[in-house]
Amino acid sequence: MITGEWLNPPPAADHDGSALLVTAAKGSDFWRTTSYGYNRDSGHALLSPLGPEAAVEVTFVADYDHQFDQAGLLVRLDETTWIKAGAEYCDGELQLGAVVTHGVSDWSSAPVPWTGREVTLRASRSGDAVTVRARAGDDPWHLIRLAPFPVDVPATAGPYCCAPERDGLTVRFTRASIGAPDETVHA
Repeated sequence: MITGEWLNPPPAADHDGSALLVTAAKGSDFWRTTSYGYNRDSGHALLSPLGPEAAVEVTFVADYDHQFDQAGLLVRLDETTWIKAGAEYCDGELQLGAVVTHGVSDWSSAPVPWTGREVTLRASRSGDAVTVRARAGDDPWHLIRLAPFPVDVPATAGPYCCAPERDGLTVRFTRASIGAPDETVHA
C-alpha cells in the first residue's frame, strides 16, 4: 500500500487493492516564477522521508487529455527547493520531463510514445545530486536529468499529480518505494 503524508490533500484519494487513485483539483501545480510569473505550491503529493543517500521510485498510469495534466514523483526540501519529474500532457502530446527548482523553476521535456502505458520514475539522491530516470513498462531506463540538490539535509519524496487547467484528472499510482541510491550515474 502506498503511504505518506499529504502535501495539499487532493479532492479524492482512494485505494483500489494496492493501487492509489488520486483525483487532482483544478489549478493544482508546482511552479516558481520563471517565464509564467507566478508561484504555485498547490500540487498533490504523498510524501515520505528521503535520506541523503536514497532513491524513490513511483509507478503510475493516467488518461491525460488536457494541457498540463501531469503525474510523477516529487523530491522536496521546501517550497523553493524541489524536483518534480513525470509525464505531462503538453501542446497536444504526452511529454516526459523534469522541473528543477532552486528559488525559480526550470523545465525540460520531450515527447514520448507512452500514452496509456504504465510509467515508472526513479530519483536517486546521492552526494550533491539527484539522478532522474524513467521508463514505460519493462523498457530500459532512460536518464532524464542530473540535477544539483543540497547535501545532507532532510527531504521528502513520493508520488505527485497536478491538473492546472481542469477538474477530473485521476491518476492510478500502482507502486511507490524508497530504497538504496543508484551506484553510478551511467550504466
